[in-house]
Amino acid sequence: MSKRSYFGTDGIRGQANQFPMTPEVALRVGMAAGKLFRSGGDRRHLVVIGKDTRLSGYMIEPALVAGFASVGMDVRLFGPLPTPAVAMMTRSMRADLGVMISASHNSFADNGIKLFGPDGYKLSDEMELRIETLMDEGLQEGLAGPKDLGRVVRMDEAQARYVEIVKATLPRTLSLSGLRVVVDCANGASYKVAPTALYELGAEVIPVGVGPNGYNINDECGSTHPAAMVRAVKEYRADLGIALDGDADRLVICDEKGQVIDGDQIMALIASAWAAQGRLKGGGVVATVMSNLGLERFLQARGLTLERTAVGDRYVMQRMREGDFNLGGEASGHIILSDYSTTGDGLIAALQVLAELVRTGSRMSDLARQFQPAPQKLENVRFAAGRPLESDKVKAAIAEGEARLNGAGRVLVRASGTERLIRVMAEGDDEKLVGQVVGQIAEAVRLAAQPAG
Repeated sequence: MSKRSYFGTDGIRGQANQFPMTPEVALRVGMAAGKLFRSGGDRRHLVVIGKDTRLSGYMIEPALVAGFASVGMDVRLFGPLPTPAVAMMTRSMRADLGVMISASHNSFADNGIKLFGPDGYKLSDEMELRIETLMDEGLQEGLAGPKDLGRVVRMDEAQARYVEIVKATLPRTLSLSGLRVVVDCANGASYKVAPTALYELGAEVIPVGVGPNGYNINDECGSTHPAAMVRAVKEYRADLGIALDGDADRLVICDEKGQVIDGDQIMALIASAWAAQGRLKGGGVVATVMSNLGLERFLQARGLTLERTAVGDRYVMQRMREGDFNLGGEASGHIILSDYSTTGDGLIAALQVLAELVRTGSRMSDLARQFQPAPQKLENVRFAAGRPLESDKVKAAIAEGEARLNGAGRVLVRASGTERLIRVMAEGDDEKLVGQVVGQIAEAVRLAAQPAG
């Protein structure tokens, strides 16, 4: 089997109670993944499950539990907990498998299922395909007998354990005492752990987005809607704001003036600090093709490299492991610090920024703009059918755009992995020229996408 029917670029995701996010599919995931990870040995096998705060989590979680228990896997339920915490606990509890029920930064109407192996890393494409194959085969084989069914226990201390892990990532010589910090938890998975960790490290905490009701996750709050964080920072005269997304694996920050700081600037700040301390591994940073040219130039000026991957934090993590890098991420705010975590962790990344703020005695506005971003323009072109990127005219327009930038910029044209969109992006030193290049390529794509005749 080569075509993926359930898994996308980041687990299984979709609108709740519609394929593939139905209780039946969740049951099948539990049975299939349970069989795959239960194989070998007579010992008891364990799966840990966390979730965010969506209403549909109450539907997906018991279906997964039934699937795992039916094939003899014991289950530990964490309740609301960030995605990176589930990855950590999978490894620290020596579980065979970890599951996170979340659709990350999407609205409450969506949900998703992410799987982590016993090492705490997201499953490979190969493993996901093996699970899909088992899901579509007869699931009556290999069921546990009445005495061998899995036992299910709710684990109330999971949040406290994660808080202690997070706190340990801030150097012991530093304290957040005297700092006033806004933290917007997006009414999501971090609504308890993030304010708690920051408070216990000494900060005065102003929590936002900590009243989940099943519907309001990511609703005009969190990292995808930073205006809520900015308003709170200005209202309470905070030193900075931190906004996490629904499952807390990404963040954006704003300074005391309300200026928003994206993932590229955060990576630049951490890379510079870690390089100066001799902590940066791999000689640079891993980011995606969407990261700004300014970040690349910033790192080059310090003798560091920027290695680019396809869009998606799993590809960043894969390259980090291959090249022994310990810092990588995406402009959107997925920051992976592999010394501490096997996936993006917004709270731990925020603490590294806070550490530098305390260490230098600076204001956040002094650290916010590590580099001047190169002018960048992105235009999305929607199309109904066909393969516009294979058009000779589109290829010619891309080549002409690259020639016009003449080495002082770059062009990136790619198809969206989830929608019928072609994303046309260019960046360079001349903002007007960048706009013209994007406009010409986008027009060529539009023409190529029109039906013949």
